[in-house]
Amino acid sequence: MNAPLQRFRIRRLASVFTILATLSAGILIGSIVAHGVHGQDKTVDTRDATPLRVPDPKNLSTTFTQIARQVGPAVVNVNTETLPRDERSSRRTQRGRGNTVPQAPDDGQGGDDEDNGQGGGQGDNGLQDFFNRFFGGGGGGQGGEGQDQERRALGSGFIVDPRGYIVTNNHVVDKADRIYVKLTTDPENDQGHRATVVGVDKDTDLAVIKIDAGNNLPTVRLGNSDATQVGDWVEAIGSPFDLSQTVTAGIISAKNRTIDPGQAGQFQHFIQTDAAINPGNSGGPLLNMAGEVVGVNTAIFTQSNGYQGIGFAMPSSTVVNVYNQLIGPDHKVVRGSIGISFLPNINSTVAKMYGASNGVLISLVSPGGPADKAGLKKDDVIVSVDGTPIKSGNELVENISPRHPGSTVTVGYLRNGQKLTTTVTIADRSTTVAALTGSNRGEGNGPDNPAPNPSQSKLGMTVADLPSNAPSGIHGVLVQAVKPGSFADDLNPGVEPGVVISAVNRKSINSKADFDAIIAPLKSGDAVVFQCVDPHSGGRSSYLTGGTLP
Repeated sequence: MNAPLQRFRIRRLASVFTILATLSAGILIGSIVAHGVHGQDKTVDTRDATPLRVPDPKNLSTTFTQIARQVGPAVVNVNTETLPRDERSSRRTQRGRGNTVPQAPDDGQGGDDEDNGQGGGQGDNGLQDFFNRFFGGGGGGQGGEGQDQERRALGSGFIVDPRGYIVTNNHVVDKADRIYVKLTTDPENDQGHRATVVGVDKDTDLAVIKIDAGNNLPTVRLGNSDATQVGDWVEAIGSPFDLSQTVTAGIISAKNRTIDPGQAGQFQHFIQTDAAINPGNSGGPLLNMAGEVVGVNTAIFTQSNGYQGIGFAMPSSTVVNVYNQLIGPDHKVVRGSIGISFLPNINSTVAKMYGASNGVLISLVSPGGPADKAGLKKDDVIVSVDGTPIKSGNELVENISPRHPGSTVTVGYLRNGQKLTTTVTIADRSTTVAALTGSNRGEGNGPDNPAPNPSQSKLGMTVADLPSNAPSGIHGVLVQAVKPGSFADDLNPGVEPGVVISAVNRKSINSKADFDAIIAPLKSGDAVVFQCVDPHSGGRSSYLTGGTLP
């Protein structure tokens, strides 16, 4: 090979090595630069970085915090159980005495006045049914089960007396077989304290229950709901969705709201709020910025069964009046009535024709009732009570209902354009409602709702005089029904429907009047002993059972 060709090849080979070396160096430098960009292999000097720290507390507005801390211990969780029919029956046949006693069917057998406008319903307006508003159809509660399963429901309440008296909603405890109240100091898995219903008022959906947990329970302070104003801040505390001690806040959106038209809403004039209220809040307190209860959270407007910014609370002014009557000897609310129905809404033509532009047009007078005896008639227009002008049905109800039965009022009215007056004696609304409607829609007594008696309220059982064909030699009263979860139902041996009670506390029984007379004076903590007889044994088979009244 000649020398020029050899020198050319050497130069070309050197060029290739130079190019490869350059590429290798570039790749290496690029890799180093890349690692440096991503910070994976390069150590960063952080000596100039300033550590973060939690700042010192600032003196922010603490009103909501203080209210929650002060009132929270007096707010309770109310949970109830409703037993299915098959469990009620099985419990009654598993009391340890075999089948010696026949089992009865478990079917429960053995505006001033009345505004006669059409009542509302849920319909398509998003308003929950008033007595099941937090408990899904049929009162099944959150996650309610079918009719053949035990149903549980949840609500809230608040302690108003250190002896254990608690205010909640009637629909929270209505038809419950067992009621438990859980305090903030109770263990997490503890069901709570067994509660007893003191009294209920369906017209305002309020109830008073009681627990025995000592005399030093924390209590709330009641405020003046009449003094509240639209725009005031309010705070709600309760147990929505079983989340106890949940605090929400909002403002008063409106006052004097009536959400159920007609007779159902005559005594329901709510505070409206946008504080978040959800299933489980029912019965809990609505508080002003002084930490005082100004309402009982009762209802929500919803199209989703959840919070949509509109809640309703029964004003504390109503709560005080109802509570004071429910803790009285009769454990019921008595409202005055003159025994009429009236039209809640009349058009201007009708009002002009009857002269009812500023008054209440009577649509029905209860025969033999107070208004009837005073000479008032259908189509009369009530314009005043004791000289106070009456312009609407609500004003008439608010004037008459607080009056005591037996008192009298002077009613001014128009008849055929002539101004007249008459004296009317106030009656108990519960009796006039029954007379006006032909059924018992209030708290009164009628064939569908007999007068409360000691055996029902204290013992949880219904008794009656022995039938005429009862076996000879047997005396006492016949047990017709026993309420599941009641005092009588919890006894062991149990008291079953069909059993005859021949003696109470060693005192012989010959009639229902004898039985009631013995039971009536008994109170919580007293011992009760029954002598029970199997009527099919001719009086030969009997047993004793008893316990201490809760």
